[in-house]
Amino acid sequence: MGIELLTKYYPNLSATQLELFAKAFELYAEWNDQINVISRKDIDYFYERHVLHSLAITKVQAFKDGQQVLDIGTGGGFPGIPLAIYYPNVQFTLVDSIAKKIKVVNEVATALGLTNVKAVWGRVEEQTGPFDYAVTRAVAPAPTLLYWLGIPEKPRGKMKALKIKNSLLALKGGDLDEELKPIAWPFYEHPVASFYTEEFFETKKVVEIKFI
Repeated sequence: MGIELLTKYYPNLSATQLELFAKAFELYAEWNDQINVISRKDIDYFYERHVLHSLAITKVQAFKDGQQVLDIGTGGGFPGIPLAIYYPNVQFTLVDSIAKKIKVVNEVATALGLTNVKAVWGRVEEQTGPFDYAVTRAVAPAPTLLYWLGIPEKPRGKMKALKIKNSLLALKGGDLDEELKPIAWPFYEHPVASFYTEEFFETKKVVEIKFI
């Protein structure tokens, strides 16, 4: 499945954005031969399982120009890199604790000319923010994500300013009832299958935890 999969769901992508997404595939295929940042079997499904999956977040929340978004445990740059191409005027900070993965993110962002991407080798806890939103894909259970962000599972009286102003948007899959049970902030499970028809997305969700 090629780049036409993106235009199927995002017909308003500019020629520049489509060119960047095409170049991104070439870069990741090249880097994957050196450092396994994407599952070997998944590289052939790059647009479906990585780009389109990352962009599912845009179906839940539209970011505004000038906003700051934190990508928790970005790995090889997902969902941050596709979102940065989609939102060229939004600033993205992509964090991962594995140096070789951040090296790939830096190289890809530089090759694509993404000036709105800052790649950080380190821990999420060390990022001071504040950020408007946090995004992540299959990194940790929701309570752990909140812990890393310094946000309690339940709102407590008059709280000081949070590291994330608006919400956490997490790409997850399967039955999340037990995982989300401790969370007392308002949260919503958005089935990705309501956005895309491909079989891969049948069990995928965008979990939105709101802090406002």
